[in-house]
Amino acid sequence: MGKKIAIVTGGSSGIGFAIARKLASQQIHTIIIGRDEQKLNEAVAQLGKYGQAIAFDVTNLDGIPGIVNQIIQQHGQIDILVNNAGINLKKSALEVTNQEFQHILLTNLTSVFSITREVAKNMVARKSGSIINISSMAAQYGLPGVVAYAASKTAIEGITRTLAVEFSPHGVRVNCIAPGFIATKMSATALNGDPERKQKVLSRTPMGRLGSPEDVANAAYFLASDESTFVTGTVVPVDGGNSIGF
Repeated sequence: MGKKIAIVTGGSSGIGFAIARKLASQQIHTIIIGRDEQKLNEAVAQLGKYGQAIAFDVTNLDGIPGIVNQIIQQHGQIDILVNNAGINLKKSALEVTNQEFQHILLTNLTSVFSITREVAKNMVARKSGSIINISSMAAQYGLPGVVAYAASKTAIEGITRTLAVEFSPHGVRVNCIAPGFIATKMSATALNGDPERKQKVLSRTPMGRLGSPEDVANAAYFLASDESTFVTGTVVPVDGGNSIGF
C-alpha cells in the first residue's frame, strides 16, 4: 500500500494541530490548511517530514476546487479529510446580527460542505476514503450565548449522516467527533475568565477534568484508519462523559 494523504483544515493550532501531529506520526503525509502563514510555518516545522502547509482561507468558496485539485495533482489522491476549521462567537442571541450569524455559518458549515464535496469526488472515484467532521457539545445540548455556533455544529452532524449514507456504496466513510471541553488556548481564555462556567463544566463532566487535544486526535486517527472500516455516520463524543453527565 502506498503512502496516505491527509488534509486537516485549521491544522496549525489546538485540536487541529494535535490531529495533524498524530497523523504525521503514523507516516501519513499531512497537509494543514489555515489562514495564518506564520502559525502554519511554526506548526509544519513540528510535523517533520510528513507535514505540509497550505495558506488558504476556507471561506473563499470559489478557491476551494482549485486548492483541492492542486493537492490531487501533487499527490495523486486524498485519503483522509479532517474538517476542523471553525470559529465561535459568544454573544446574546438577541444581539447577534444577520451578518455575524451568516459569517459563522459560512466558516463552520458552508465551507465544510464545499471542501468535502470537492475532496469526495476524488475519494468516490477511487472507492476509498475517510472524512472526519468536528462537531461540539453545543450540538448536543443548549449552551447559552453561542446560537450561531450551535446551529452550525448541529448541521454538521446532519451532514455527517446524510453523506455517510450517500458515500457508503462508494467505499467512503464519513464520521464526526464531538469534543467536550478540551484544554486549548481558545478554551483556556473562555474558561479562566469565567470561574463559574469552568466549575459548571467540571462538575458535570464525570471524569472531572478537561480533555487534551491528544484525546481528540487519537479518536480521529481511529476513524481515519483501517481499524474502523465498518464505522460510518457516527458522532463520537470525546468528552469525559460530559454529554451524559448529571
